[in-house]
Amino acid sequence: MARARGKAGQGSVWAAVPGLVYLVALVLVPLIIIVIFSFLSRAKLGVGVKWEFSTQAYADLLFSESLAGGRSFDPTYLQIILNSFVFALVTAGVTLALSIPIALWIATRPAERRTALIFLVTIPFWTSLLIRTYAFVIILNDNGPINGTLGWLGLIGEPIPMLYTPFATVTGLVYTFLPFMILPIYASAERFDFRLAEAAYDLGAGKWTVLRRIVLPSIRPGVIAGMLLVFVPALGSFLAPELLGGGKTSMIANVIAAQFGASRNWPLGAALSVLLLIITMLVLVGFAVTAKRVSRTGGSNTWEAML
Repeated sequence: MARARGKAGQGSVWAAVPGLVYLVALVLVPLIIIVIFSFLSRAKLGVGVKWEFSTQAYADLLFSESLAGGRSFDPTYLQIILNSFVFALVTAGVTLALSIPIALWIATRPAERRTALIFLVTIPFWTSLLIRTYAFVIILNDNGPINGTLGWLGLIGEPIPMLYTPFATVTGLVYTFLPFMILPIYASAERFDFRLAEAAYDLGAGKWTVLRRIVLPSIRPGVIAGMLLVFVPALGSFLAPELLGGGKTSMIANVIAAQFGASRNWPLGAALSVLLLIITMLVLVGFAVTAKRVSRTGGSNTWEAML
């Protein structure tokens, strides 16, 4: 029996080799290259890097060189990072507020209808994100259906500028990541015994009390997973701020793309990429610590403290 277990263990190790090779070749190696590029010098002509060790790229994140030759503190990149955090947090908050009632409503439907409803939630994944984002360019512009309908109803005299604004960026991000919040919350809500909510109502609890002290603690794992699945990709989002923000709401991913493209400053783009990676790792660690603390302290008291 021990020999059979040993053979089974060896077989499982060999079965994992293709996946490990894939991760090393397409994840670890590119990360190592980016880290190396961030410590090299900028090529004077054309694209690429000069193979000379330098920390200039990291210094450029905080300081800029003046015409007189001196260096002064420049908060431009810090402001862009802060903007990225704000947009990601707003996106996560709005998707959470929209997803909880949707997920709970789906979870309370008859079992034969839930599959169709989840199917409707996942339909956007069938279409390219680029096409869906361009659709919002049409919807939100001055001659789009929103402004056209409001003008036809006589509610506005002139078009409301929605495109190329922070509102357009957040709208695109919320639309893109809303299914990523609905699905994990629904997975938790589906396992919730709604007879507990009915018992709370019978005992005199109000709707908000039932939601805050019974329902939310029960769907806590789905909420944490959804926040993670939305916040991290939104932090590094590129298409929504590029197409809907019109360059007025730049996020860190857009700046990285510009450094590798038009600016041809690969070390600075690599340094920004490393910074984004570090921020993402810190966020992941923060979510993990929060989830562990929530599980230890108990759902009801934790949600009461958070709300």
